[in-house]
Amino acid sequence: FFLFRTAILDLMPAKILLSAACIGALALGVDAGFTGIGGAAPKRGAKPVKKAAKKPVARKPVAKKAPVKKAVVRSAGGFSPASDIGVTPPLGLFDPLNLLARGPEVYRRSQELEIKHGRLAMAATLGVIVTEAGIRLPGYLSISEDIKFADQPGTLDGAYFGTPLAGWVQIVAFIAALDVAVFRQDPSNDPGDVVQDLPIDWVRYDDPETKAFKLNAERNNGRAAMMGIIGMMIHESLTGNPVWPLPYEA
Repeated sequence: FFLFRTAILDLMPAKILLSAACIGALALGVDAGFTGIGGAAPKRGAKPVKKAAKKPVARKPVAKKAPVKKAVVRSAGGFSPASDIGVTPPLGLFDPLNLLARGPEVYRRSQELEIKHGRLAMAATLGVIVTEAGIRLPGYLSISEDIKFADQPGTLDGAYFGTPLAGWVQIVAFIAALDVAVFRQDPSNDPGDVVQDLPIDWVRYDDPETKAFKLNAERNNGRAAMMGIIGMMIHESLTGNPVWPLPYEA
């Protein structure tokens, strides 16, 4: 028998022997309870353990935030620049120099200066237009230098250089006296209200809407006049005509 088995083994291919060995080992492993991965095989008849299902976590409702409203800039005295005189469309509250951040006193001073410059610019612009129309004051501008108003050039540089130095001193002194003593600005009054208790028939408006309209009109006209007189200076320096392209005779 031993010789017969050896002969058969010699005749069997190696692959068949390897397959048979694997099948035998697998059978032995199953009988012994080997799983092939490690650990004992589950007992027969045991109920499979069910995993507890995870309860969904309830999410708390997120409250929506209310839209943040921009606070209106107010000074210590309750002043609201957003509704001030001069805040008009289309620019609205236009503060490129950030004067509001410097305090209400600086802003109040800036308002007073804007009104003064606007009034002077309106007078200067009107003076150029009137002079262009050929209207002159009678008499002498300077008796000592024999200069009449009719001889005064109508151009801006002609009026500046044609007026004697003594005449400019009188003009500056007169305007300074009006600004400091006569039409002085009382801090308790609105900006631009400089009449005080003078016996002048100053126009007053009882209707708040009419008063606001008139004050806004003055402020905007002053701004336009400041731009206008600057434009006249530029036109005269380039073309010699302050009201270009209209004809102008000095």
